[in-house]
Amino acid sequence: MMMNVSSEHAISCIRRAKTALLAMQRNPWEQGVAAQAFLESGDTDVVILMAKEAVHRQDNLGRLATLYSDPGVTDPAANGEAVLYAAQATQDPALKNAADRMLDYLLNRAPRTARGTLHHITTKPQVWVDSFYMAPPFLAVAGHPQEAIKQIEGFRQLLWDANARLYSHIWDEETHSFARKDFWGVGNGWAAAGMARVLQALPDTMQAERQRLAGYIQELLDGCLAHLRPDGLFHDVIDNSDTFIETNLSQMLAYTIYRGIKGGWLSPAFRSYAEKMRAAAYQKVDEYGLVQGVCSSPSFDRPGVAPEGQAFFLLMEAAYQALND
Repeated sequence: MMMNVSSEHAISCIRRAKTALLAMQRNPWEQGVAAQAFLESGDTDVVILMAKEAVHRQDNLGRLATLYSDPGVTDPAANGEAVLYAAQATQDPALKNAADRMLDYLLNRAPRTARGTLHHITTKPQVWVDSFYMAPPFLAVAGHPQEAIKQIEGFRQLLWDANARLYSHIWDEETHSFARKDFWGVGNGWAAAGMARVLQALPDTMQAERQRLAGYIQELLDGCLAHLRPDGLFHDVIDNSDTFIETNLSQMLAYTIYRGIKGGWLSPAFRSYAEKMRAAAYQKVDEYGLVQGVCSSPSFDRPGVAPEGQAFFLLMEAAYQALND
């Protein structure tokens, strides 16, 4: 059943969701997506503080927000946009240098497939659907839009299932087979939202690439929405009703749709789906501002709470507000 979200209720939920997100411990990509959420929400002082912390925890390879022996290749790059913003806002050369080091790692030192597609982790030669969101948006805003497109095409070539119109989760380059073929819901959300962020960041001179990305996103939305439940949510593995019901994919797709309509590259006909998914997400916000039922940190194998679930609630709301301004 559809629910109208009043402005008063929205303001209360957003305030509580922000506080809950700041209270959570965060891995590199979680720090990054949280900073992006605050940036799009207009909380620039928080963004600068989060960027400074990501730089404080930059390792000797240049990976931002790294905790201990984290194996992430692309995950740390999710912090790059916030660090670039903070560098410009503060004119602090140390922040700009940190962003440059993150960029240098991606361009010159990160492990890749033979065709140049970034691995997701350092410990195995694997390509994950998560990487759609982590690296290409930063590459695009950091002045390397062609490399951003190259990475998206590489991920798509390995992970896209044209029949299902969905992305599989993990490709293993060593075995030349899927380490996880499942159409993981949040993974497909990472792909949709990541491509949306890249599309917005591409220069006007790349109209052909913008149109191609818009087509990729619409195909993916069609594939996902074919499995949308009556309650506005999805199963954790999109096409497997035996898996648990999950909240975050709905937020991620609503964010993507609002952004696409605002940007003029997605039909307004998708808006009704976004409204249904947004209403479903609001039903999951508890008294403390925790978005319940998302693919839960730290193992992501059950419903619960996670920083990325909090962040995408805020990103969804920022995109909704931008569309309605």
